[in-house]
Amino acid sequence: MKIVFLGTGGTYPSKARNVVSIAVQMPGEVVMFDCGEGTQRQLMRSSVSFMKISRIFISHLHADHFLGLPGLIQSMSLNGRESPLRIYGPRGVAKTVSSLLNLGYFKSGFAVEARDLKPGTRLDFGTYSVECVEATHSIPSLAFSLEEKARPGRFDVRKARRLGVPEGPLYRRLQGGKAVEVMGRKITPEMVLGPSRPGRKVVYSGDTKPSNRIVALARNADVLIHDSTLHSEHSALAARFGHSTAAEAAAVAKRAGAKMLFLVHLSPRYVGHAVVEREARGIFPEAKVAHDLSEHFVRFRD
Repeated sequence: MKIVFLGTGGTYPSKARNVVSIAVQMPGEVVMFDCGEGTQRQLMRSSVSFMKISRIFISHLHADHFLGLPGLIQSMSLNGRESPLRIYGPRGVAKTVSSLLNLGYFKSGFAVEARDLKPGTRLDFGTYSVECVEATHSIPSLAFSLEEKARPGRFDVRKARRLGVPEGPLYRRLQGGKAVEVMGRKITPEMVLGPSRPGRKVVYSGDTKPSNRIVALARNADVLIHDSTLHSEHSALAARFGHSTAAEAAAVAKRAGAKMLFLVHLSPRYVGHAVVEREARGIFPEAKVAHDLSEHFVRFRD
């Protein structure tokens, strides 16, 4: 699993940062969170194929989080896309997407399906699920958790040999969760596999004040990507507009027991990032300011 930060700024694009959009490369597909204006060009500059984007989750309907959709959809269409694109978000996203697709002479050569989600919804996509909770922002907003299903436990070759299982195809069947028969005896996966291992978990807060709901959502996450619009010297301003400071984002990560924290949605006022990153690391040492087009590989946990 690879996270690609397409845009890491907030409010409007700056010389240093485009507005927020995050791609998660999964086996065979790309899942995206938010799609601010200019995202399609960021995709062209990145390692991500926009044709492989299967689902886009929009956190809320402020312009810097969804205005990149029309251009991205048009680019997909002009490049011959045929597979459906599914878009999810808070109340109003289905109506908004429909309106965008009916602007001017806009045409799409493939199906675009948009769905409003209620906070607390969990969507199952086979090998992974996406859950949303209500964020604490100035308008209806969602935070999302993408979590892979648990993986089978490690294959114990010694146990398999003691049970008389010959090496080869039967090993693969057992590793795939299927029982086999050896000399008239049924061998089940549980007999040769260790305890199941957790899948990888990535949580994206969207725009939000510090939230107990997001702390719960991000429990033991491999990566938490959190709103960090301002330094704490502007904490009153952050609270007024429904955002978090770097210190507040770090506190959320610490309470959640997250492994890694990436700070995004930085205000255009920050040309550099050192002051924001330093503040967060004082509370949560594994904090890092994300940069446009930077990448992070999420490794399996054992």
